[in-house]
Amino acid sequence: MEQHIYIGLGSNLGNRIEHLQWVCRHFQDHALLAVQAVSPVYTSAAHTLGDQAQPAYLNAVVQLASKLEPLQVLNVLHACERAAGRDREKEGRWGSRTLDLDILAYGTERVDMPGLTIPHRRLADRRFVLQPWSDLAPGFIVPAPFGKTVADLLAGCEDHAELAKTSLQLLD
Repeated sequence: MEQHIYIGLGSNLGNRIEHLQWVCRHFQDHALLAVQAVSPVYTSAAHTLGDQAQPAYLNAVVQLASKLEPLQVLNVLHACERAAGRDREKEGRWGSRTLDLDILAYGTERVDMPGLTIPHRRLADRRFVLQPWSDLAPGFIVPAPFGKTVADLLAGCEDHAELAKTSLQLLD
């Protein structure tokens, strides 16, 4: 069954917008994925452990449609991250990344298996995820344990880090 899948995109190393645009084109060209919508692009300070200085992130959310199973989608995302130069084996938690892709929601399904939890556990704590997602699908009800719309989660988000909408476009 085809599912509507929301993917969080982030990049703070290299040519950030090229990384995000490349992955959206990759999704468009993928035989088993269909890009349905893309959010505006935002810039935000990197969330770090302690006082590590990092370049700012570009963040966005893309809505896909696919019959791929959640683990298959995750494998596509990890392959894209590797192609963009990300090495999960060498990076530290909260480190800089050429490309960071997260499955935020997979339809109304809840998935909890080693290495994959959907909806993403910390999505309600991240304004840089909720703002672009709310621009794209404010009325989408995020499955349990959240059970709220994206707009409601954004309204209750306690992350007040600076976030600015850009004029950058992900797709032509």
